[in-house]
Amino acid sequence: MSIHSNIEWTDATWNPTRGCSKISPGCKNCYAETLAERFRGIPDHPFEFGFDLRLVPEKLIDPIQWRTPKKIFVNSMSDLFHKNIPDEYIFKVFSVMKLADWHIYQVLTKRPERMKKLFDSKLKEFSKMKHIWCGVSVEDRKNGLPRIKILRETNVSTRFLSIEPLLEDLGDINLKKIDWVIVGGESGPRSRPLEERWVLSIKNQCKKNRVPFFFKQWGGVRKQITGRMLHGKTFDEFPKIQKIDAPVRSKILDKLSLVEQFV
Repeated sequence: MSIHSNIEWTDATWNPTRGCSKISPGCKNCYAETLAERFRGIPDHPFEFGFDLRLVPEKLIDPIQWRTPKKIFVNSMSDLFHKNIPDEYIFKVFSVMKLADWHIYQVLTKRPERMKKLFDSKLKEFSKMKHIWCGVSVEDRKNGLPRIKILRETNVSTRFLSIEPLLEDLGDINLKKIDWVIVGGESGPRSRPLEERWVLSIKNQCKKNRVPFFFKQWGGVRKQITGRMLHGKTFDEFPKIQKIDAPVRSKILDKLSLVEQFV
């Protein structure tokens, strides 16, 4: 768990798995892979094995130990619905989210087919939980738009889009059943360009459909310079959040004992 995150739309990150594999153009300059591979071969480092996919069961209890309510980005350094993560382990991750329900969980994937399949079966009991937000990454028409369609058909309470890195004009987007949209450009030395008209098209569609719009960044080689202003203002809209206080310490200890039984 990272108590503080530099990602503008979340408060913290939680990585009960680490590592992933590339499946579409949006993965080309993956920030998570670049970060993880810096530490490959360093003994006892969290990324000693670079970006190889690994389960990290010792991290399962982290959200329960964190009493201050947070928006938590689940698997910022992985994809929970990767084909090599067992169904049973994914169920454990969602069980922790159920127990530590004073947080908001932001679960983002490029593999919505598996997410939908599991929410129709083994994850069905979690489908109506409003503190669990499920989203898909969108980078272009060919790969991103089909993910949106699958997300709309997925049996979850809150759905969101992370349109980052935005690589082209997406045209008309079907925002039915979508509760939140994030847009951002790619950053880093090999970043691909973002055009303002692409961003404005999405913003206007969100406004028309009354969907909260969050503009994360312009990106580029130096994202601190390009910033995140759009037409002179920032857009930091979120879905309506139902705030829940953390339970008293004794009840948190009870929840920890429950999790420790299946870790």
